[in-house]
Amino acid sequence: MNGNLGTSTPRSVIVVGAGPTGLLLAGDLAAAGVPVTLLERRPHKISNLSRAFGVHARTLEQLDARGLADPLIDTGATITELRLFRRLALDLGTLPSRFPFLLITPQYEVERLLERRARELGVDFAHESEVVGLRQDDTGVDIDVRGSDGTVVTHRAAYVVGADGHRSAVREAIGLPFPGVSVIRSLILADVRLAQQPEGVLTVNGAGDAFAMIASFGDGWYRVMGWNRRHEVSDDAPLDLDEVKEITRRALGTDYGMHDARWLSRFHSDERQAPKYRVGRVFLAGDAAHIHSPAGGQGMNTGLQDAANLGWKLAAAVQGWAPEGLLDTYEAERHPVGKAVLRSSGGLVRLARAQSPVLRAARTLVSAFVNLARPAQRKALAQISGIGYKYAAPRGSHSLTGTRIPDVALKSGRLYEALRGGRFVLITPAGSYEESGDRTNRLTVESWAGDRRTTVLVRPDGYVAWAADNADVTAVETALTATLGR
Repeated sequence: MNGNLGTSTPRSVIVVGAGPTGLLLAGDLAAAGVPVTLLERRPHKISNLSRAFGVHARTLEQLDARGLADPLIDTGATITELRLFRRLALDLGTLPSRFPFLLITPQYEVERLLERRARELGVDFAHESEVVGLRQDDTGVDIDVRGSDGTVVTHRAAYVVGADGHRSAVREAIGLPFPGVSVIRSLILADVRLAQQPEGVLTVNGAGDAFAMIASFGDGWYRVMGWNRRHEVSDDAPLDLDEVKEITRRALGTDYGMHDARWLSRFHSDERQAPKYRVGRVFLAGDAAHIHSPAGGQGMNTGLQDAANLGWKLAAAVQGWAPEGLLDTYEAERHPVGKAVLRSSGGLVRLARAQSPVLRAARTLVSAFVNLARPAQRKALAQISGIGYKYAAPRGSHSLTGTRIPDVALKSGRLYEALRGGRFVLITPAGSYEESGDRTNRLTVESWAGDRRTTVLVRPDGYVAWAADNADVTAVETALTATLGR
């Protein structure tokens, strides 16, 4: 077992699962000065055979707030249009974001950047460490961990987060069910080389009983995902390249001369969500909390955004300045988002699989409506990209409260550069407020680049905590005290 779990203390956090969600969360906690250990059941290896390959605009904004977006973009290719059902075209280039596109890059590139950041920030990694038991009380969590030699050792932390995937040991230990259904019983995945290059970075189509998608990783390898309605078998059934070629030819009209498969796999696609994301001092994030169909490519993205929401809140609780009820807002904010992603991705799959004349007609009508109606297209784009989700705000709040704020211009530069310190950012009219207390370790004060008179308090995850028009110093101080303490 790597790492040193003996450093765990009642003022630390243990994160279980070293996938993208766990890596981002652990890095954020370490950046905030919280001792954090990252447990992973598998030996240390960043696999080049992971499923996810698309990074949406909102996730890129979160990565930008950590200085990671531009290095990640260098690893892949971007597309500005999503085509679904042959007729529906979504123009990502219209997104109101610094990243008006979908980045096609394999999950292992995301993990590589996040792991490097986490190690640089001092996260204690413990691979070959399996969670076999968990108990909690009012002051902390005891977690039983079995190492590679079979020895079980108990460690204690202030909080534990299960980011350990759809078979989460943490979720099972706290007794939460994982209700849902299987959407597609048999999907195939393959990483291959192609003799002929497809026209675009992402090629998607369905025909008859078959569906296929090909995405370029930009390094000569292509990810193929497919489905054959007439051949749905168990995940452990043998899969060979000939079957992948057949499905691709039926759906796309050609297999592009695919050869040299380095990975072949079957899996089934479920829609499941835990009823709670928090039980006492234990939290769930990413696939441990929700899994969806691959339609729309929102799975990894939703998990990374869970982590961005939870990290700063846990840090505030460990450091003793969290307002009453702050930790409860994680579930209150992220559970509805997970539910919405299940609904939208599941709807896309059901439309893609439509066989009856009625459902096919409905798909045609939906496509035509979204193509022609700009509000409908904006709503679809906002949901798929993640930039359209808004968190609930107290009654009477400013209309900006709870919304995701774009990368606005400040006198010192860009907002998402200012967020790289992991602190709240207060944006004020020039010279209207100067922090004089002891909150500088969790607050940065900036001014608008222009003459805007709205004062906005931005959370570390890029959502508006409070806003007011023409606010005086007293109003600002009251808001800061309520949000950050004295």
